[in-house]
Amino acid sequence: MPKPLLFLDVDGVLNPVCPHPDAGFDSHTLLGYAVLLSARHAGWLRELAGTYELCWATTWEDHANVHIAPALGLPRLPVVRFSGYVPQPDDPKVPVLDLIAAHKWAPLLRYADGRPFAWVDDVIPGSLLRRSLLRRDRLLLPVEPGQGLQRHHVDRLLQRPPAAGRLGQNCA
Repeated sequence: MPKPLLFLDVDGVLNPVCPHPDAGFDSHTLLGYAVLLSARHAGWLRELAGTYELCWATTWEDHANVHIAPALGLPRLPVVRFSGYVPQPDDPKVPVLDLIAAHKWAPLLRYADGRPFAWVDDVIPGSLLRRSLLRRDRLLLPVEPGQGLQRHHVDRLLQRPPAAGRLGQNCA
């Protein structure tokens, strides 16, 4: 049985907006941007790799493997493509107010192709969170972008990883 997927965003998750000064982030200039990365996050991601197949789900796309992964001491990870994604007629419907914030949703579902997954991002629409609450095959984990990924997020991901099947029958 393959591991569940763990879709990882970068900005706001691994690169927080304004972390606590004592949080241990180092500043890197990557692609002309100041990016804050933490060795602590690298250790947590290696820990999560024992349970999940890690995948980049970030607008950095391939640049995450060129710049972020080496800075964190991670191997190259699979990448979910968002740029150039052409909407499909059978893409899941999202409320009009969530269209921009939910731009990753259809590509993530297509990439997962029915596999259980967790998605860690700082921009997950509330409508998607609510629709996924009763599903055990997916875990949507919003992160506060100011502080980024925290230990309690990692603990939650490890406590009950997504598994095949659903808890509720009427969940989309």
